[in-house]
Amino acid sequence: MRDAATRHEDGRLNKPDFVSHFRAGLDHFNAAEFWDAHESWETIWLEAESDVHRFLQGLIQLAAAYHHVKRGTYPGGLRLFDAALKKLNDFPQRWCGIDRTSVEEAARRHREWVATLLVQSATDKRLDPSEFPRISLDDSPMPPFEHW
Repeated sequence: MRDAATRHEDGRLNKPDFVSHFRAGLDHFNAAEFWDAHESWETIWLEAESDVHRFLQGLIQLAAAYHHVKRGTYPGGLRLFDAALKKLNDFPQRWCGIDRTSVEEAARRHREWVATLLVQSATDKRLDPSEFPRISLDDSPMPPFEHW
């Protein structure tokens, strides 16, 4: 269950802490805990009001794609790889404190692997856990906190 938003004295809702939820999502993703990454990012995605909304949605879809791959539910994984890569393509590779270069290369490679498995009806195969990608932190700017 997600944390309930608190309110300012004037009644406006406080947004959840972007950095803590964003970094928690990264930690979960890098530990191949893709559902938990999805949940961490969704907490801030629900409150995002700028282009960060689309960026977070792309990360959420990427985590969900790998959740499907991990479970062997490949049709959902294929659809989510396509959606995630399309959304993330709108942003620089180094943005929001991360470098997505290697994770997106892996996602494209794994998307093709999943598509091949589906064509060959070889859905009993699983991706080796050592092949799940990691998202690298970098020094690219985070979004202005008052505008995310």
